[in-house]
Amino acid sequence: MNEPSASHPALLPAGLRDVLPPEAELEARSVETIMDCFAAHGYQRVKPPLLEFEDSLFAGGGAATAEQTFRLMDPDSQRMMGLRADTTPQIARLATTRLGEAPRPLRLAYAGQCLRVRGSHLSPERQIAQAGIELIGHDTAEADAEIILTAIAALAAIGLADISIDLTMPNLVPSLLAGLPPAQAAGFAHALDRKDEAAVAAIGGELAPTLLALLAASGAAERACPALMAIALPAFAHEQAVRLAEALAVLRRHDPDLKLTIDPVEFRGYQYHTGLCITLFAPGNQSELGRGGRYLCGDAEPATGITLYPDSIIRAAPSAKLRSRLYLPFGTPIQAAAAARAQGFATIAGLAAHPNPAAEARRLGCSHIAVSTGITLLPAITPPEPRL
Repeated sequence: MNEPSASHPALLPAGLRDVLPPEAELEARSVETIMDCFAAHGYQRVKPPLLEFEDSLFAGGGAATAEQTFRLMDPDSQRMMGLRADTTPQIARLATTRLGEAPRPLRLAYAGQCLRVRGSHLSPERQIAQAGIELIGHDTAEADAEIILTAIAALAAIGLADISIDLTMPNLVPSLLAGLPPAQAAGFAHALDRKDEAAVAAIGGELAPTLLALLAASGAAERACPALMAIALPAFAHEQAVRLAEALAVLRRHDPDLKLTIDPVEFRGYQYHTGLCITLFAPGNQSELGRGGRYLCGDAEPATGITLYPDSIIRAAPSAKLRSRLYLPFGTPIQAAAAARAQGFATIAGLAAHPNPAAEARRLGCSHIAVSTGITLLPAITPPEPRL
């Protein structure tokens, strides 16, 4: 099969793709279902722009997205702008500026597209759909739990009820390694990233027993949380462990059946987060359904939030039922068409008389056809008998 030439009109840059029917409609419906759930939980929708000036886009936690941000010159102001790689820093800007005087806690929701310079090995896409919520101005375990429970409710509305919640503390490992010689710290970080107990033990030193205990305190929350609390940690690290245990208790109080795991040595990909973080998974699916956690909004205001990834959610969720397509032969009264749409059909109007309306309906991908007596389901086409 020949590869398309560089000038082929269908050729797109790596990591970008056209979304066609019915996937585009599935994504739109999923996003709106998620946003409806967020709104029902009191989160108000905002819509930041795709482009911002660099000095505002990279302020505060936004600096962590600089390497993943496409840049271009604004022809009007002659200032550099960036295409957002993540929406959360924009929400932080809104909270500290336009909504700086709004009552706290501030509950905001958003949905939109982000563009990144490069994808990852597991997720090569560079244009990513996001739908998320942020709870700003309240630093408690109840706030952490609310974000998680609201995200779980949104996924349940899509049809994903069996969700695994992984709780992490991404600042814990960096804080423990901060005082070590660079080579030793890098060795520990590499070993912990691979969950390699033997490598941690081989590096040795005073910190090795603590790191080995943290590795052992991973897994199902019922076992991992008591093991984590039993470790003698420095004050900063102990405070994070206590917050995790408090959030876990709140979650269990609201929903004892949640599948919760703890990974205290996970520290990748949370550059601007400052405390308890969350990743959501569906069983048997490696893609993350959502990710979030605690961070600082502006210089010091506490905040927490989560971003859901509709593309991954659609792949993991049960197949959604779209509107059945109904063919309306040329001349069908407009009142009949309106009545069919009220019943939930997507109506496909014939624009000219056709000698075989049923064949035309099938050609246009319709499952039903309007006839003089009402609406009828098109019979399935029986495949021809195989030749002997």
